Amino acid sequence: MTRVGAVDCGTNSIRLLVADVDDGSLTDVLRRMEIVRLGKGIDITGRIAPESMERTLRVAGEYARQCEELGVERVRFVATSASRDAANAAEFTRGVSDAFQHFGTVPEVISGSEEAQLSFRGAISGAGSAAQSPHLVVDLGGGSTEFVLGGTEVEAARSVDMGCVRFTERHLRTDPPTDAEIAGALHDIHAAIDQAAVEVPLARASSLIGLAGSVTTITANALGLTTYDAERIDGAELPVDQVRRSCDSLLHATRAERAALGFMHPGRVDVIGTGALIWRTIVERVHDAAGVDTVITSEHDILDGIALSAGPSRVG
Repeated sequence: MTRVGAVDCGTNSIRLLVADVDDGSLTDVLRRMEIVRLGKGIDITGRIAPESMERTLRVAGEYARQCEELGVERVRFVATSASRDAANAAEFTRGVSDAFQHFGTVPEVISGSEEAQLSFRGAISGAGSAAQSPHLVVDLGGGSTEFVLGGTEVEAARSVDMGCVRFTERHLRTDPPTDAEIAGALHDIHAAIDQAAVEVPLARASSLIGLAGSVTTITANALGLTTYDAERIDGAELPVDQVRRSCDSLLHATRAERAALGFMHPGRVDVIGTGALIWRTIVERVHDAAGVDTVITSEHDILDGIALSAGPSRVG
């Protein structure tokens, strides 16, 4: 058994998992998530904003200290969309390396392809393992979305530059969004799904598994939860129409109405409408292409994949 730390630093949030890895399975010790909005403005400026850099590196330092206190043996730190896109990514890399110097950890700015592979591995390690194969796993992030098709192994994958932060900044600026803003966003959403579908045949999916904060929040809303309950959300299988209604209610709500929802993380209030629009469109496209009538939500995602990859079988 090896105790590992896994950090997933995305466009919107930075998450930590400390877990014991034994024979390819995980036992959680600690999970933590903070909204830092590392990718705020990157779609426009091409750079990580100073305040976003400061927030993220401060939390990274906290995570490093927790890993030391919990007796972690090795840490893998994965940075995704925001760090791929930023012109000043080297500054970010230096800051993270300094924070995790005890472990000799250097942040890995992974490709969209590897991001997809890790998301898939995490998803099928959890609630998605019982779903009908082949699975279409969709990881809807802040700056990018990964589409991965496979059974026990990945058969096809594609990462596209579509996410709840990126498309909120680009399209849905009004509170609540206007019909014209929604129409403009839908044009880009369909175009991104079309890009993914060139390499990932949606029609082959027997099950659809959704990952990440936008999807879990939409599921909490669909279930009528008054507080966020990961145990009820993980593995929830909902009819397409129920998911669609949940997405529409979040999309058309004001930010004040979203903030009043007991399950809503404050850092998602301004971007969940866009996440809901993206997820509704993906669900509809997969339903139309493959006849998939239900949607599964998994709390196990790229973070679990990172932890598994940091276990004893990982080389280097």
